[in-house]
Amino acid sequence: MSIKSCVSPDGRFIYGIHKPHFKVTNFRKNDFIKPLGTLEGRPHKNTINFPDGDVAENNADWIYEIPNPFPFRGTTYITKSWAEAKAFDPSKIKLPKPEGVSLIDWLKEEGVSYDEDKLATLPAPVLLTLAMASTDPVELTYLAKISCDFVFDGETPTGLAYKNTERGVRSVIKNHDLFESVVNNPHLPDIYKEVMVLRPGVQGGSEIVGEWDEKESHIFEYLRRNSYIPWGHYAANMANDAIRYKIDKLSLKDMKGLRHLYFQRTIARVASELGIDFQKKRGMVYDDDLEEIRKKILQKIKENPAIKFNGTLWGWNYGFDYAGTGYRLHASHQQIHQQFSMVPNDVETFYSDNEKVETGNISSYGCGDQIYNYICEYRNEFKSSFFSNYIKAIRNNCRMDDRKENQSLVIYEDKNVILFVPKSQTSQWEIQLMPLTNVGNILEADTEVRNSLNEAILIAMQVLTAIGARMISTIEYSKRINAENSDQHLLYAFLPKLPESMGAFSEAQLRWINGHYPEDFAYILREKLRK
Repeated sequence: MSIKSCVSPDGRFIYGIHKPHFKVTNFRKNDFIKPLGTLEGRPHKNTINFPDGDVAENNADWIYEIPNPFPFRGTTYITKSWAEAKAFDPSKIKLPKPEGVSLIDWLKEEGVSYDEDKLATLPAPVLLTLAMASTDPVELTYLAKISCDFVFDGETPTGLAYKNTERGVRSVIKNHDLFESVVNNPHLPDIYKEVMVLRPGVQGGSEIVGEWDEKESHIFEYLRRNSYIPWGHYAANMANDAIRYKIDKLSLKDMKGLRHLYFQRTIARVASELGIDFQKKRGMVYDDDLEEIRKKILQKIKENPAIKFNGTLWGWNYGFDYAGTGYRLHASHQQIHQQFSMVPNDVETFYSDNEKVETGNISSYGCGDQIYNYICEYRNEFKSSFFSNYIKAIRNNCRMDDRKENQSLVIYEDKNVILFVPKSQTSQWEIQLMPLTNVGNILEADTEVRNSLNEAILIAMQVLTAIGARMISTIEYSKRINAENSDQHLLYAFLPKLPESMGAFSEAQLRWINGHYPEDFAYILREKLRK
């Protein structure tokens, strides 16, 4: 098979097995035998590190090499001995819950007096670590006061102090890293969260251009004009009167609202470009009206597929952390929000700011384009549909270790969507979601399919956080709205970051190292969902 993928044309997963055995010539000249300490009361030396002759390894650990279904995402390597330990007891696949932390309580036990001024004298790395780890609301309140200037009514904060700067009006933040860390700690009292980061306007002048306001669920859609995404993007943020810092506080209604704003904005922008009438009055557009406009858009694109903004972009960074050294470990804050935009078909090319390239244009990047290009290549070579074969391979899955129990990769499914563990995980805890039919982007999804996607996204986040995931990036791979003759399925990848697996040189090469079988990971997530 010239295409490097684990999905074979007959709908099965294929993979390689390395069974290493080798000899190594010993070029070392000198021995450096040193005591290491004691072993059960006897002297213990490093003699084993200095063999006399050549080294022979006759039976090293087996390594499974599993090409990703999509070659551009690299290859996963599973060490057999590591995975076997988890296969005997899949419940080991979890992270421990963080323990309660309170420096105030510890100091009291030690008989040390403690106040806000004394706290401010702690070294910066200690303050930052405490802001992330503390579970004491009083202590976090002290840290908040150190990080910025508040306006108070008695003991209650009513806002922040502001000042005029060269960049305009800005809040007075004295320690930005500390501010970010403490405001993202779920144990900080809600009133401080609101005045520091949640109240509309506190993060700057971004206009609110959409709103989901249903019973017990309230979400704002912010416009980010000067965005790192060309042509701007939008952020669906839980409102200041609907504070959600953890997934177990997020309802299905909340999830529908977050996604509704994405769908509504996409429909509005495409309809505008195609000259289709859209709601002119202020207020949310409801499902029935959106469904009617969605069908008009699809029909018009079928008649005339030319459209400038033809790609959708959606993503979600859940969770936040700072290392005491100042390394930011995730690109979001824990107040749950999602980002979305549209990307153009192409972009003009230049040699410099003013000198245009003669060829004129290059394709503008969209991550789903890589899937589109690949499945076209797959069809040309094998005369069959990649996604049909992918779903078939998931259904036909067999374990690599030949165990007969826990064969399934599926976590959850309904008649519209399937949530599963990919055979070749990139993040060690990656899971994926896709429609079971040829729905390639949000515009091709009717109300029923969108509702299924919303519920499955929430389930995915619930089961991952149930085993301890605290930072999860979610990517949507979508088909271009006017792509021709494609059976591309919309695909979501949920990518948790693990404490000891943040990414290093292997991951930079797209070599993903894993310590469990994907089937055992699917099993433990099904158990969490069942409970």
